[in-house]
Amino acid sequence: MKKRSCTTDFDLEAHSETIIRNHLKKRPRAGTMWDLITGDPDIVTGWQMANFVAAKKLGMNDHGRTHVTVATASALTLLDLLEGSSFVPDIVAGGFGDRDDAALVVMTAMLFHDLGNMVHREDHADLSVVLAQPILDRLLPRIYDDPQKRTAIRSFILSAIYSHHGIPKPLTVEAAIVCIADSTDMTKGRGRVAFESGSITIHSVSALSIERVEIRKGREKPIGLVIHMSSPAGIFQVQEILAPKVLAGPLAGAVDVIAVTDGSNGETKEIVSGIRMEGAKFVPYDRSATTSGAGQKKIKRRH
Repeated sequence: MKKRSCTTDFDLEAHSETIIRNHLKKRPRAGTMWDLITGDPDIVTGWQMANFVAAKKLGMNDHGRTHVTVATASALTLLDLLEGSSFVPDIVAGGFGDRDDAALVVMTAMLFHDLGNMVHREDHADLSVVLAQPILDRLLPRIYDDPQKRTAIRSFILSAIYSHHGIPKPLTVEAAIVCIADSTDMTKGRGRVAFESGSITIHSVSALSIERVEIRKGREKPIGLVIHMSSPAGIFQVQEILAPKVLAGPLAGAVDVIAVTDGSNGETKEIVSGIRMEGAKFVPYDRSATTSGAGQKKIKRRH
C-alpha cells in the first residue's frame, strides 16, 4: 500500500471513513458493497493509478482514494439530509429499490467516478463508465440475486458516474448528489481545478482560501452548504466550481450555497463578508446570519 504523503490528507480520509461507516450502519446492502469495494486490490490499485496520472503527470491535486472517500462522506450526508423532503431518490420514486439501494448507488458511483483518470484525464468520465461496468458485473451479484434488479442498480450507478462533472447534466437525484459532492472536496488546496506548481493564479489563490466546507440542514432548503474562506479569493472556487454543479441537476432547488470569510483581516471583511446563491446568481450575505440558527442540525466536515 502506498504510504500517505500528507498527514492532513490521511486524517481527512480517516475522518471521512468514520462518517461513511456511521451512515452505512442502517444500510446493510450499501455496507456490504463498501467492504467489497474498499477491500478489492484491483480497485485500490485503480485509485492509486488514477491519482498518479492526475497528480504526478498532470500536476493536479488528489484524485485517488482520499478524494473519493471524502466525496463519498459528503454524498451520503447529502442523501440523508434529503430524507423527509420532496426530493426523493429516483431509485425509490421509480420503484426500483429502497433507500439502502439509493445509498449503494450514490456511494458506488462516488467511489468509481474518477477511475478513468488512470487512462487519461481527457474524457475520464466516459472512461470511468467503461472501467466500472465489469467491476459492477463482478460485485453486484454478491448483493443482488435478481438479475433485473442488478441491471437497474448498475444503470443508476453508471448514469451518476457519467454526469459527475455536470456536463451532461445529471438526470437523477442520485446523480445530482454525486455531482455536487464531488465539488465539496475543495478545502485548502484540494480544489478540483488544476494549477501549475509554484505559480500564483486565481485558481491556486482561490483553492488555498477555502478553510472548510460545512454540510448541514438548510434554513429554508433541505441542504445547506457553507463554505468558510480565509479571504474573498475563495469566491472564485465557489462560483466557478461548486455552483455550476449545484445548478446542473434536479437538486438545484434543494441546496443553499453560502460562502463566508472567516479571516481576521478587518479590511478584507469590509470588501465582502460573504455571498449567497440565489437562483443562478450570487448576492451579498452577512456571515453573522450563519450562526443565528442555533437550533438547526449541523453536520461539519473539518478538512
